[in-house]
Amino acid sequence: MKKIGLFFFICTVCIKSFAQQPLDTLSYLQNNKNIYGLIVKQNNTVLYDQYFNHYNSDSLFNDQSLTKNVIAILIGIAIDKGFIPSVDEKIADYLPELKNDSDARKQNVTIHDIMNQASGLYHENLERLDLFLKLPDPSAYTLQQPMTASPGTEWHYNNAATHLLSVILTKATGMNTYSFAQKMLFQPLGITHTDWMKMADGYYDGSGLLSMRLNTKALIKIGELLLNKGVYNGKQIVAESWVQQLLTPHKTYRSYWGFPQSDYALTFYHFTYNNTKIMYGMGWGGQFIVIIPSLNAVIAINQNIADANAINQSIAFQQKIFPAIFSMLKK
Repeated sequence: MKKIGLFFFICTVCIKSFAQQPLDTLSYLQNNKNIYGLIVKQNNTVLYDQYFNHYNSDSLFNDQSLTKNVIAILIGIAIDKGFIPSVDEKIADYLPELKNDSDARKQNVTIHDIMNQASGLYHENLERLDLFLKLPDPSAYTLQQPMTASPGTEWHYNNAATHLLSVILTKATGMNTYSFAQKMLFQPLGITHTDWMKMADGYYDGSGLLSMRLNTKALIKIGELLLNKGVYNGKQIVAESWVQQLLTPHKTYRSYWGFPQSDYALTFYHFTYNNTKIMYGMGWGGQFIVIIPSLNAVIAINQNIADANAINQSIAFQQKIFPAIFSMLKK
């Protein structure tokens, strides 16, 4: 399975300088069998929209942990619609089995803690994800295991706990996560070609281990929705206050992967590049949604998720593709 432990070290390297050149002449981009789709938009104008290796604009891609970012948007919608009181709601209100657990700390875990990857709940072995995926009821297993830390005290990337957000959405809204996403997010954005996998417990995957499937155009729309304060075609899809929380979170945790000096909060990463604040979502194999509010720009890329090159693809986006894109944006 995915040797993500390697990522902890490799992805902390600094972005190396290189000769800037137009994307169409960037050899890494043009001669790479692992890149599928790349779109760049600024000021509502498409600057680049290309597909590679026989894929096209309708192709669905495995978005991996970008699933977490969509879940975060859905949580915000659920709060705005009154299904969930707030992001600081205790998960035990939706998972009552925790109220009888011998470790009282579990009763204090909040939705916010899980979205920050700081719940202290059991986390799967990132290098043996197959073991977690084979569990007949992964959400119940996660809740039953001992805590690893008190809520809010330690950052540890945790797919097992993040999947619980899908369980909570389903229980809070009375709709499964995929149906809620289609009604409240995908359809309002004009996203009609989608797919989403279920975990063995019967809930749609909230972590990205099995993932949602969108095309790159859909990722751009989601990025633009956040860039435009939750508005699409003049309609408020996500509350502006929630988008603001995602863009400028009050509490962050230093990440040990991604772009150098990245902080993490509410399923998104944040870092500063050339004195410009940037928010991004990242999935295994180099799936990215990058949002640059001050430049009114959004970037989306889909790549091969196969383990063999996944780490190198993510690093190459950070070191080669992203700097080339940034250089072409109007400042």
